[in-house]
Amino acid sequence: MNAPYAPAERPTMYFIGVTTAKSSIMRVFPEWARFLKLGDVVIKGIDFKMHDEPLRYRDAVAFIKRDPLSLGALVTTHKLDLLKACRDLFGRLDPLSELMHEISSISKESGLLVGHAKDPITSGLALEAFLPPDHWAKTGADVFLIGAGGSSVALSWHLMQAKHGANRPSRIIVSNRSPARLDEIRALHASLRSGVPVEYHLTPTPDLNDRLCNGLKPGSLVVNATGLGKDAPGSPLTEAAVFPEDGLAWEFNYRGDLVFLRQARAQQAQRRLHVEDGWIYFIHGWTRVMAEVFHVDIPVRGPVFDELSRIAAGAK
Repeated sequence: MNAPYAPAERPTMYFIGVTTAKSSIMRVFPEWARFLKLGDVVIKGIDFKMHDEPLRYRDAVAFIKRDPLSLGALVTTHKLDLLKACRDLFGRLDPLSELMHEISSISKESGLLVGHAKDPITSGLALEAFLPPDHWAKTGADVFLIGAGGSSVALSWHLMQAKHGANRPSRIIVSNRSPARLDEIRALHASLRSGVPVEYHLTPTPDLNDRLCNGLKPGSLVVNATGLGKDAPGSPLTEAAVFPEDGLAWEFNYRGDLVFLRQARAQQAQRRLHVEDGWIYFIHGWTRVMAEVFHVDIPVRGPVFDELSRIAAGAK
């Protein structure tokens, strides 16, 4: 879908991304809508280039704001850029959106356009689904976040929360290909004053990420938060990278060429890795935003969530 935007004919939720037509949500959404009894609703994709022109983001958000049957949107990849371009169009931002300078959820409430940052919640829910209990307290392991965009901001916020007590990583390492995002995430971490040590590394080439990965403690978590493997081909690591023994490898994507996922699986047995893709993250991410857009209660666990997961797997 491209501007100019045609008025919605039915209650519509939008998916703002890069290659939205390829997403499983286009098959999953109608099944979920039926199960949740949302009525005659539809989903439409809006694709932008990565770091697109601010005016293009503004056109899309302004359309959603003024169109009565356009109810909201999930935003991926463009979470930071969209808010930077469109902040004045929102009547209210939630506290996490204000803190992280990003929007992953657009909805409407009492005539206001509302922005939420859902990733800090959904990344935590997805991580807890596979991370062993008290993992950080028991192992003293590291977290290596490859990429300094919105997903890394969100996951690092979750990991740093004081509510976890001693069960926090001994060190968080963040790498990125360009310095601007590193500066932004560094500023956010400084404002949190969490006490968790963080290192920031400029890694314009994948071999520099290899060096960081190769130096991780046993039990450490390595995350591909770059978009490489979905929004663009490839991996942030080369074939020479060595994953940590007894560690965890998390590919935030669930579709695409997923080179990082293949690299981790190739070492899974030898390094005793737990390897995870982005499927559970996908389910939590979409259900949290749909709850805001359609103003319905969707549990994060239990029979209803299990049924939504089963429906999604069947439509994947």
